[in-house]
Amino acid sequence: MIANRSNPGVDYASRHMRFGWWSLLCFLTLGFALELLHGFKVGLYLDTSNDTRRLMWTLAHAHGTLLSLVHILFAISLRVFPITASSSLKTVSWCLAGASTLLPGGFFAGGVQFYDGDPGLGILLVPIGATCLAVAVFLIAHGTSLVSPSGPQSRSDDQALGGSRSSQPSPPTGRKAIRSR
Repeated sequence: MIANRSNPGVDYASRHMRFGWWSLLCFLTLGFALELLHGFKVGLYLDTSNDTRRLMWTLAHAHGTLLSLVHILFAISLRVFPITASSSLKTVSWCLAGASTLLPGGFFAGGVQFYDGDPGLGILLVPIGATCLAVAVFLIAHGTSLVSPSGPQSRSDDQALGGSRSSQPSPPTGRKAIRSR
């Protein structure tokens, strides 16, 4: 894929759209596997001594599926709110990818090996993933708050986000544009 140097938001949108759909497939497959374990009454999953495992793996499936949808929504928002394609776009991208790996991965790993009803050491990845998610959501929310219905709020906002405005006035729109042609 050739990088779009004029608008890096398009490249990030494509990347997150692919990541979102592929990870959604993976986590829905995990959910299907958990349903099979439940349906065939597999003791590794259903025994009362394995409640922690069942909870951790269910949380891994749920968080992974929802974070997949977050990637898809982020990709769409990059096209709707191009201002979110700011200088923090690389940070947002890495944080979302980290959260999508660490949150479900930590829950799943915490359920693989557990101790007296407590999750295993893999659960230590969850707070790191949650922090990555919080940072990404904050940066996205901040980027979208700079957008007004008519475009960027001010020239300084646009320039701060790496955009450039030409000094030429924009062409007329609406009925005036039709009349002037």
